[in-house]
Amino acid sequence: MSGDLFRSARPIAGPPEELVGVLKEEGITDPRVLDAFRRVRREQFVPLAHVLDAYEDRPIPIDHDQVTTQPSLIARMVEALHLSGGERVLEVGTGLGFQTAILASVAGEVYSIERFPRLAQQARRNLAVARIQSATVIVGDGTLGLARHAPFHGIVVAAAAPEIPAPLADQLAEGGRLVHPVGPGGNEMVTAFRKEGGRLVEEARLAPAYFVPLVGRFGVPDR
Repeated sequence: MSGDLFRSARPIAGPPEELVGVLKEEGITDPRVLDAFRRVRREQFVPLAHVLDAYEDRPIPIDHDQVTTQPSLIARMVEALHLSGGERVLEVGTGLGFQTAILASVAGEVYSIERFPRLAQQARRNLAVARIQSATVIVGDGTLGLARHAPFHGIVVAAAAPEIPAPLADQLAEGGRLVHPVGPGGNEMVTAFRKEGGRLVEEARLAPAYFVPLVGRFGVPDR
C-alpha cells in the first residue's frame, strides 16, 4: 500500500553504490554527500510498491499527489549547502524523509517541516527505523520557517515558489546558504543563494526542475 514503511531487514533493491555511480556521473563530488547516499538505504523511505525502484534515479509518487525528489537532484541541492558536519539545517518539505536522512548524515541537526500530517508521521517512522536521531519532523507551514530554532546555517526547500519566503531569508544565518526551486511550480530553476550583508545573493543556478508548488502564507495559496 502506497506510503507504508518497508520493514524488511534484507535489502531488496540494488546496492546504493550503483546510485552513487550515477551521482558521480551527474557531477557530484562532495565525498560526504556521496558517503551519505552509500549509508542511507532509500528502500526504507519509499512506498512498498516502489521498493524495487528505490535505486533508480527518478522521482517516486507518494501520498497527497506528491512525489519524492530525484536522488541526483537531492545530491545537487545538498552539496550546494556546503555543509561540514556541525550545522543546523532547515528542510521545507519532508515527504517520506529520505532527503531528511541525507541531510542528517552531513549536518549536525536537521529540522524538517511537512504540511501533511500523514507524511510527517511516516517520515518519523522511517527515520526511526533508519536510526536517524538528529532530525526532527514538524507539521506546519514551511513558508514560515521555524523561528524558535533559527538561525539556520542551511535551508533547503523541496517545493517551488516565484519568490523566496521572507521568513526563510530572515532565519538564514549570515554566510549560510539557501537552496530553493524558483518558479511557479512545474517549471522552475533550482537556485542556491548565500546570505551576505543581511540579504540573499544568488550563488549558483543548479538545474531546471519540476516541483510541486510551495503552499503556505508566504507561498502559493492552498486550493
